[in-house]
Amino acid sequence: MENDHTYEIALTLLPGVGCQTQRQLLDMVGSARQLFEMPRKELKTLFGTHQDIVEAITSGSVFPLVEKELKFIEKNHIRICHCGDQDYPRRLNLPGCEDCPTVLYALGGTDLNPERAVSVVGTRKATPQGIELTQRLVSGFRDEGITVFSGLALGIDAAAHAAALDDGLPTVGVLGHGLDQLYPPLNRNLARRMLAAGGALLTERMSGTALSPRLFPARNRIIAALSDATIVVEASKTGGALITANIASSYHRELFAFPGRVDDKYSEGCNAIIATCKAMLIRSADDVFNNLRWERKAAYVGRQTALFPELTKDEQLIYDLLRQNPEIGMDRIRELCGLPLPKIATCLLNLELKNICRCLPGKIYKAIQ
Repeated sequence: MENDHTYEIALTLLPGVGCQTQRQLLDMVGSARQLFEMPRKELKTLFGTHQDIVEAITSGSVFPLVEKELKFIEKNHIRICHCGDQDYPRRLNLPGCEDCPTVLYALGGTDLNPERAVSVVGTRKATPQGIELTQRLVSGFRDEGITVFSGLALGIDAAAHAAALDDGLPTVGVLGHGLDQLYPPLNRNLARRMLAAGGALLTERMSGTALSPRLFPARNRIIAALSDATIVVEASKTGGALITANIASSYHRELFAFPGRVDDKYSEGCNAIIATCKAMLIRSADDVFNNLRWERKAAYVGRQTALFPELTKDEQLIYDLLRQNPEIGMDRIRELCGLPLPKIATCLLNLELKNICRCLPGKIYKAIQ
């Protein structure tokens, strides 16, 4: 039964011993195997009133489940990544991430320690504009050696993974369940494409773990910890994307968000974390590169999905004014078009997001197409 990670997996199955305590025990004792080989007297001293943990260790009651899992792992060519291994994601071992898993299960060959990594998250109920923003964002990472992490959920997550595949980028889906299932089922084909392209599926959960809503917020801490920056595309005020964003902030990772209309439900979360200065407002991948001080490795030409983006009547009016009046301020725009300032601000933001307008220092605007 014994395997290189037999005792490490067994440690994760001890009753009431969470990830942070597992890490503390490894630091104190030296290894999971040494813990399981300690005399009962020493274990009683170590765990005090928690004698159920002592019984689990001395009785070996967790090992049949470990043996079953190891057979599943071998049969399905799954990698075990322990926090003491070289291939374990180093970002999960950084200070402040003590609640990250000690054991991860990975299907697929993607390097979990890329030089550059971003997590892209958002609502499951993505709008067409959110999907387009995600595609444009990820396209801006093409040929830059960036791995894209997300949660393989519907909506923005799926769009991020699919865009990474389209642009030839490594992409990893972090799951809230074991590798014996795939939720949501609608993303099974996407998961197969990811694995076929050299991507990976990653989880802290063993096979046979029952689906539960509580598992997904816990999954989000892994998404946040795996990358240098978390980017929120669309999010409501109470969605899982905001949980990931808050965790990323607590891990001292860079946090970025796309702004949206103030009356848009799926922009409320993004606007809130921008307004409270938790997240930095971005308009494109260029802003991510600039703020992370990443130099581009390749000349970037953005993917143009149409000969010219479709504009509303008001956006067209303002865009025409920008073409006729290079480097014009908002007050002057209002004088020329007669629209109220909130409407002008919304149109200018939309023009920026469509990459045909740029805001210069001093709130001066300029057409760029």
